[in-house]
Amino acid sequence: MTETPKKLFIKTYGCQMNVYDSDRMADALAPHGYQPTQVMEEADLVVLNTCHIREKASEKVFSELGRLRELREEARAAGGPGFMIGVAGCVAQAEGDEIVRRAKGSVDLVFGPQSYHRLPELIKRAHNGATIVETDFPTEDKFEHLPAASREVTLARGLTAFLTVQEGCDKFCSFCVVPYTRGAEVSRPLEQVLAEAHNLAAAGVRDLTLLGQNVNAYHGLDTSGRTVGLGELCRRLADIEGLARIRYTTSHPLDMTDELLAAHRDVPALMPYLHMPVQSGSDRILAAMNRRHTRADYMRVIERIMAVRPDMAMSGDFIVGFPGETDADFEETLSIAREVNYASAYTFKYSTRPGTPGATMDDQVPEAKKTERLQRLNDQMTGQMRAFGQSVVGRVLPVLIEKKGRMPGQVGGRSPYLQAVHMEGPERLIGTIQPVEILAAGNNSISGKIVTVAEPKSVSVIESQVAMAQA
Repeated sequence: MTETPKKLFIKTYGCQMNVYDSDRMADALAPHGYQPTQVMEEADLVVLNTCHIREKASEKVFSELGRLRELREEARAAGGPGFMIGVAGCVAQAEGDEIVRRAKGSVDLVFGPQSYHRLPELIKRAHNGATIVETDFPTEDKFEHLPAASREVTLARGLTAFLTVQEGCDKFCSFCVVPYTRGAEVSRPLEQVLAEAHNLAAAGVRDLTLLGQNVNAYHGLDTSGRTVGLGELCRRLADIEGLARIRYTTSHPLDMTDELLAAHRDVPALMPYLHMPVQSGSDRILAAMNRRHTRADYMRVIERIMAVRPDMAMSGDFIVGFPGETDADFEETLSIAREVNYASAYTFKYSTRPGTPGATMDDQVPEAKKTERLQRLNDQMTGQMRAFGQSVVGRVLPVLIEKKGRMPGQVGGRSPYLQAVHMEGPERLIGTIQPVEILAAGNNSISGKIVTVAEPKSVSVIESQVAMAQA
């Protein structure tokens, strides 16, 4: 039974998994009368879905909570009820009690990533006046208790979607809080993932990104109890009608199996764009980070990837200024970035995360040195990203048309490499994949022209058209 309509505002920080989690929170609350709003002041419930990876993450949350408290007091002073305030995500999981202590009177709900399926129940309990803290790791599978989004809601979210298939991490890198905030590695059952993917495709999703802290460590069970890896999962997803593109993030080099590599070779829907963090190019720093691989190990994985998919574009993560990092260590990071020739990268200065081994290591790098190194790495990566953009000029790429363009008669889409593409074309092409000749590349996007309009067809047919256009 649908309750009286209420407004829900969610502010999402951090990674794609948090974006997915925010959508699922909204899905969980929809049957209870909550409708999303983009205007915080008109909300009945405001949720901060937090990330603990970034520097000073918890302080940013406390600052936002102070602002929310002022807004709520202003609303109440004007005679309104104000809104409930919830803190979700990894900061909530790691620092729930501290949030309640420091933001006393400001927060009604504090709950971790494993508890958002219980959000309707937590809200009811919070209405009784007590601050609710729910940061245990429950034994039940939260995904079994979450309702699917309606077709209308999925359509409104667009042609691309995220789908969490794996959570948690068993790697325990010395800089990372994920094992403590998301828990041990857990993979969703195969049929549960396929069912959600079928629902997304039936509602118009064409490009699906599989999510996990170590997504290529996926080991879900099928109905017979057999363990299924990410490679087989991608093959099964590629059979879903309407689903044209499959991606996954974030991967770990230790989990790049032969089965997954074979899927990259055999499955056209599996896009030639792979995010695989390395963090540092120095073996000494990799060991201190507890990455469990050397530079040579990582490069061997890259060689295996390129052997099966020569057109693969790589993306990576880098941390500069890890404790003990010398100038020579940093030069090794610059050199591996050049050697791999990344098409894009996420770069960060090391910041201590309470409770992680890195936080107590000696020889912390001065902040000014970290800033200088980050600037040098960013300058190099900017050049590499521009070069990659220029490398597709003159090629014909299959482009998924996603939306109307900014200019009349223009449409926008995405290349297989996640580049934004602008071109002239009718709006009726939205949702289709078209062969597009790339004419120019800018800093953040590329532009081109549709070679021949292709009516909706299978991915293999579209790729054949692209190949003929390039011949």
